[in-house]
Amino acid sequence: MMVEFIKVNGRNAGDIKLLTLSTCGWCKKTKAFLRSRNIAYSYLDVDLLSEDEVGEVAGEWGKYSPNWSFPTIIVNNSEAIAGYNLSALERLAGE
Repeated sequence: MMVEFIKVNGRNAGDIKLLTLSTCGWCKKTKAFLRSRNIAYSYLDVDLLSEDEVGEVAGEWGKYSPNWSFPTIIVNNSEAIAGYNLSALERLAGE
């Protein structure tokens, strides 16, 4: 099994992946920020996954979000930003 991130098109600002919850206001705010800057990203609404898929996500991406903070923004598979962090998002946007 391979969980597929949902892709949102935009300009390339690096490989940006979000681990989110479908009901999380801060997650929605993060997605809206990226969309408003036309930045491409991919996301997973973790709460909409099956138990097996959550296990897969935890195994592969849990190192970036050991305490399961939402949103978790993973940049280029090397940096993680936990929570809604406007200054980090502005840095990603080149502002």
